[in-house]
Amino acid sequence: MNFRTDQLITVTFTLFAIIDIVGSIPILISLKEKMGGIKALKATAISGGLMVLFLFAGEKFLNILGLDVRSFAVGGSIVIFLLGLEMVLGHEIFKGDADSHSGTVVPIAFPLIAGSGTLTTIISLKANYEELYILLGILINLIIVYLVIKSLKWIEHALGKSGLMAIRKFFGVILLAIAVKIFSSNFAAFGK
Repeated sequence: MNFRTDQLITVTFTLFAIIDIVGSIPILISLKEKMGGIKALKATAISGGLMVLFLFAGEKFLNILGLDVRSFAVGGSIVIFLLGLEMVLGHEIFKGDADSHSGTVVPIAFPLIAGSGTLTTIISLKANYEELYILLGILINLIIVYLVIKSLKWIEHALGKSGLMAIRKFFGVILLAIAVKIFSSNFAAFGK
């Protein structure tokens, strides 16, 4: 197998945009204040475990439900599209869990980092990319997630509200384009 850096970059950026750790910084900052701190390593490890579990067992789970990866990819691309639309337009489509007393596992590890959008994306990516690229993309994103959670105060100060908003909208547009690509490449297979 020839290592394809372009595929690794695509997978990594797709997961980065879906996880939206930068867009989650305002939520993380408020949760950190309410909870008296966030255990960065624990949140990263639990969310990573969920992602890797879904990468390797998600397809088997779909088979039990009588679904194939391409069908899930089309459904997932619609969810990714809506998430991108939400980021670009600034309107909440998916309602978050407002209970901040649950701690590091809920709502930070799940659903904030490894939410339904992330897990759906991992399965959707399997229709177009090899597991190695997805696993490496997950690991790279987990490092970013850990670093972001560890340096929340510095990031908040450095970017400011307008900087965070601009980054969120930029990644929203990238998600829209990725969703269209996943949808078109998998939807075409239904006619064959």
